[in-house]
Amino acid sequence: MDCCHYYRSTESGDHLFSIDLSRIRFGPGSLNELAWEINGTGARSIGLFTDSTVKNLELFDVAVRSLQSAGVEIHIYDEVCIEPTDGSFEDASRFAMEQRVDGFISIGGGSVIDTCKAANLFSTYPAAFQTYVNAPLGDGQAIPGPLKPHIACPTTCGTGSECTGIAVFDFARASSKTGIMSRHLLPDKAIIDPRWTHSLPRQVVAATGFDAISHALESFTARPYHTRARPQSPEFRPMTQGANPWSDLLCSEALRLAGQNLVRAVNDADDFKARGAMMYAATLSGAAFGNAGCHLPHAMSYPISALVRNHPPKGYSQETPMCPHGVSVILNAPAAYEFTCKSTPERHLEGASLLGAQAKDIRLNEAGTLLSEHLLNMMQQTGMPNGIKDIGFKSSDIDDLVVGALAQERLLSVSPRKVSEQALKDIYTRALEYW
Repeated sequence: MDCCHYYRSTESGDHLFSIDLSRIRFGPGSLNELAWEINGTGARSIGLFTDSTVKNLELFDVAVRSLQSAGVEIHIYDEVCIEPTDGSFEDASRFAMEQRVDGFISIGGGSVIDTCKAANLFSTYPAAFQTYVNAPLGDGQAIPGPLKPHIACPTTCGTGSECTGIAVFDFARASSKTGIMSRHLLPDKAIIDPRWTHSLPRQVVAATGFDAISHALESFTARPYHTRARPQSPEFRPMTQGANPWSDLLCSEALRLAGQNLVRAVNDADDFKARGAMMYAATLSGAAFGNAGCHLPHAMSYPISALVRNHPPKGYSQETPMCPHGVSVILNAPAAYEFTCKSTPERHLEGASLLGAQAKDIRLNEAGTLLSEHLLNMMQQTGMPNGIKDIGFKSSDIDDLVVGALAQERLLSVSPRKVSEQALKDIYTRALEYW
């Protein structure tokens, strides 16, 4: 039975899609119910993962007091790195093993949540680090079984990591960004309190907001699930299975909300309604891409994050050169969608329309340009860099960037259009400078 005209059953293609999701508690004040949630897990020795900035916020104290009221033992790890590395994942995992925790709570952005996922994994099933890392950079072995309870409490409005079974990091020894992916990494529960967004710097709102947009746009335009080969067993069906009717619903609402609220949320720190809407959009798009998958803009972003040399980002506490994930993704997106649009122009046109672009009387062969120009307009309104040249990259870096992007097989396999080495060179060249 077909769910809509876009999806068609084929003899060899997959005939069903699956949905994996954390249990979600959303709304102002939800953090106050953390004690009730942790008691429901049965865990008594808690590893509380955060970073040095979040630890000093008033809402973090609210969370700690709630946990104390539950009578649990709390072990705080506040050394999470923004844009974590294989080394920082290993440090966090050692902490979890040494403290013998039986439950995990992450309070922070995507870096914190992903680090907590890794600490849970390696303290539960110790192994050489590359064992579970996505192939071809790692061994890509399956996680043996369930992990300890994990409650994720996001503090930014973009990554959606509270709803995914993916942990992303800079793989320093391979000079590339990659990840670990498994349904077992999916947090059991997510507590999403929009009050966290009230104190976020505008640059963080912009970076994470564009990450949310990218998750939704890439999932919406991803290769449809029914074009994948039917798995011999359910266990072999990938978690990021391609666009599907369920993820489409989430993507559509996330794009609509982001189109209406991102610019407002960035440029008016007192517009709590817009910031709360972006946090909801981030959760929706996180749940969407956790089941559908991201593709070309994310694949292109990973080597940028790994190879950035001289870009100290505003609004972030990180003193060393670093490109926030959402920035590295959106800088590639306008050029990438001009390329992928030829595969499914109707999807790209609808995505642009959902974001607020004026799509009336636009022909399908103009959809990629419309989407690209609308994204560029939003980028200019929110102070994003003008292409990857603005964060220190040159034409001479493109060959290295292409090598890093080609290694992202998990992401490229979801792309609606196959990309060659030459195509990647052309897209990176276009992404050097836009205006």
